Amino acid sequence: MTLIQGKIRIIGGQWRSRLLTFPEHPDLRPTPNRVRETVFNWLEQDLSGLCCLDLFAGSGALGFEAASRGAAHVVMVDNDMRVYKALKENKGKLQAMQIELLLMNALNFMQSDVRKFDVIFLDPPYRLDLFPQLMSLLPSHLEKDGLVYSEARDTWTPDKQWKVHRSAKAGAVRYQLLKFVHYG
Repeated sequence: MTLIQGKIRIIGGQWRSRLLTFPEHPDLRPTPNRVRETVFNWLEQDLSGLCCLDLFAGSGALGFEAASRGAAHVVMVDNDMRVYKALKENKGKLQAMQIELLLMNALNFMQSDVRKFDVIFLDPPYRLDLFPQLMSLLPSHLEKDGLVYSEARDTWTPDKQWKVHRSAKAGAVRYQLLKFVHYG
């Protein structure tokens, strides 16, 4: 059996144009270049000093892009061993010391880790329909002015605790940048 690999290119920052490889997997849908360009424009391109979480890392496109654009620390979580090995290879190839890789279930991570992040990238496998469950876990992991990037197949409306800062659509994919509304 031949292992088919996918490839995606980092589009900005210190590793611009570097190629990432990842295994073929039914739940992997790397965020397309055009969408990543828009998202990082929304984030003002430079993530210097920020701490980011790529919760369903998959291909690593969002996490590696954040690190390439200056993020001080990027935690990338995935629970698939083949995907994790590919992320580890890409981290080594880029000598990306600011990236921390974790092989674990995303929900378990959210329930057990206490760190806070400036930006959380949230692009779970569509078939799992995890947004309702995940959104309630996010506020305790966000810095005061932190942002959450979400990507979903269908139009998904967050509850009133979240303000849509920016949103767009590419094909059937709707993506948005969310801010948690602090009451009190």
